[in-house]
Parts: sequence; C-alpha cells; structure tokens
Amino acid sequence: MRRRIAVVVAAVLAAVGLGAPAAHAAPGGSGPYPADYETTLRLYNHTIYRPATIPAGLTLPIVAWGNGACRADGTWFENILKEFASHGFLVIANGRPGGTGSTDADMLTDAIDWAIAENTRIGSTYRGKIDTTRIAVMGQSCGGIEAIEASADARVDTSVFWNSGLLSDLENYRLARLHAPVAYLTGGPQDIAYPNAVDDYGRLPAGLPAFLGHLPVGHYGTFADPDGGEYGRVGSAWLRWHLKGDQAARTLFVGSGCGLCTDPRWTVTSKNLN
Repeated sequence: MRRRIAVVVAAVLAAVGLGAPAAHAAPGGSGPYPADYETTLRLYNHTIYRPATIPAGLTLPIVAWGNGACRADGTWFENILKEFASHGFLVIANGRPGGTGSTDADMLTDAIDWAIAENTRIGSTYRGKIDTTRIAVMGQSCGGIEAIEASADARVDTSVFWNSGLLSDLENYRLARLHAPVAYLTGGPQDIAYPNAVDDYGRLPAGLPAFLGHLPVGHYGTFADPDGGEYGRVGSAWLRWHLKGDQAARTLFVGSGCGLCTDPRWTVTSKNLN
C-alpha cells in the first residue's frame, strides 16, 4: 500500500512539475554547461533555465528575464535563455512554458526572491548552488520596460534592456532609480524601440556606467537564432563580465579596440564603464 501511494504521489508531482527532471527539451547553448528549463510549483508562473547538470562547486548568479510584449510565455525566448544559462547562470523567465496572458515587473522581483530563498531552503535542488550576491535583470521590448522598473531593486547588479525604452516622458523618473551598470541593445534605426533607447540613454543618472549598442537586425533581433545568435554572444559576455568578473568578456565592451567598437556590424557608445 505504501509503495502504491509513493508511486501515485511521484506521478502527481511529475505531472505538475514539482520533482520533475530538469530536461523538458534538448539541452542547448554554446557555453560549458548545456542548459535546459524546468518549472516548479514554488514559482508557478515562471520558467527556470539552468545547466542540466550543475557541477560541484559551481554557483549560479541570478538573471531575471521579461519577455517581449509582456507575454507570459517562458519559452518564447528559449534559445537565448538557454545560451545564457549554459554559461553558468540561473535564468528565470516570466511565464510558464508556452504560457499565455501578460506579465508585470513584480514577477521579476518574485523570481529574485524565489532564487534567494531556494539557496537556503532545506530540500531545494539549488541549496548552496546560487550566488545570491550577483543578480541581473533583463528584458525585451515590453519586458525591457518591466526590467527598467525592477532594476530599482537595490539587489540588482546590472541590467540589459533589449529593443526597449520608456514610452513616455512621464515615466522618466524610473531612470533616476537605476543604480548599477546598464546596457541598451537595439536592432538599429529600423527597430521601433531605437529612439526610445537613445532617449533613455541620454537621460541616465550622471556617473551611471552605461553601454548603448545597435545591431541592424530590427526589433525582433537574433533571439530565435541558434544560441540566440549575435545577441546571445553579446548578452552572455555582458553577464560574464558583470556577474562573474570575466575580464576577457569585458574587452568586448570597453577600450579603444573593444570587440564591438571594431565590429563593423555594430554602432556603439558608452560612458563611465572604465
């Protein structure tokens, strides 16, 4: 009888995603830790990307992600989020896999709160495996606006706003709340968010480290390309620099001969990064 009950309980937990294996699709990403996604009842409205196998001694900085259109589909940006996670990050996207509906900035804060709690929770898969002192917030388009709002959180160490910028001057007060290095990455002048990003960049608080880069790929970028394409390469490097102190990744963004500065595909500028 006890064995039958245990089998039934295990089946129920697997069905709802609590205690289910990490792999829901093929592990991916170009980094050293092939990554996949999972879900949990403890953070029901999110999708969690992480190395399929977390090596002993590896701790994962936290990356909270807001989807374009503020859409509650945690696998809409699957390729680039697996890419980030494959470099040793815990990436938490708003929305369940294939989900519907809309999201808000509070969901990014919820993701951070959950990850910090999981690092110490007895019985957690992630107990002792999360670097709760290194946190990034990212988002695309509407999700980037969510990320701007969530970046007021004092725990955030860096933010990246993809194809995004505030839609109204009435929201500019949110820029004054940014306190950690930021990057605005757009799809060039043909990106509908290009003027918003440029305007935001010009209004950032004095002294705030910031990077502004344009790649002529339009509003939808390279997110759906294998490993997130060029966006995946650049976003991973930004995270490795700011959350892992990777000095090789740093050279992509700073210095007269920085990788993106000399790449003819990119148009870039920065301030206070050195």
